[in-house]
Amino acid sequence: MVSGLITPIILSGGAGTRLWPMSRRDYPKQFLPLVGDQTMLQDTALRVGAPQRFAPALVVCNEEHRFMVAEQLRRQEQPAQAILLEPVGRNTAPALTAAALWLLERDPDAIMLVLPSDHVVQNTAAFREAADTATAAAQIGHLVTFGITPRAPDTGFGYIASGGPLANMDGVHNVDGFVEKPDLATARAYVDE
Repeated sequence: MVSGLITPIILSGGAGTRLWPMSRRDYPKQFLPLVGDQTMLQDTALRVGAPQRFAPALVVCNEEHRFMVAEQLRRQEQPAQAILLEPVGRNTAPALTAAALWLLERDPDAIMLVLPSDHVVQNTAAFREAADTATAAAQIGHLVTFGITPRAPDTGFGYIASGGPLANMDGVHNVDGFVEKPDLATARAYVDE
């Protein structure tokens, strides 16, 4: 553990059932090259592959995928700080709790950056700048979440209501509310705002 750096927590426990038959339980989407030459997991690891900003990643996955995770990261010369195994998948909260407890034992002042292994981020420089800004807010005690401006209403995503700006934090706002997977009329109203 290198204190002072952002510690990426890569969540790689999904089964990829929505992309069946390409993605399946034994070989889910994060292990596939869906948007380029690298797999989604490899892209995620490379995104945080800046040693001046990020500590080596901590990856949380299930036991069936541990060797695929290790091999894909080795191929990219991005070895994990550790790979935590979920004996049974229980979704995001328990996986993050395990990662937080593991990290707390090693560095009580660590800043965690939680990354799903299957997101597409087209602008790595902007992502890293956002991580730096978020770190500054986290270092003074804030829990930070990232959001994007929706282009169309969608009932499959959550919506963050942005509040007023956080004092002395350019680009950081308070959160006024969060709505998980609203109905279509509500999602349309959010997009229209």
